[in-house]
Amino acid sequence: MREVNRQELENIKGGFSVWMGVGIAALVVFFSGVLEGITNPDKCGG
Repeated sequence: MREVNRQELENIKGGFSVWMGVGIAALVVFFSGVLEGITNPDKCGG
């Protein structure tokens, strides 16, 4: 086993990034809002 230097470490592709997690969370929240709107319609205003 050998130790990789900083440049080699930055060139590694793949894995799970923070932005991927944020994107997945945003999609889950969006689709849960859509599903709630379909199943529980409520008029805006009064």
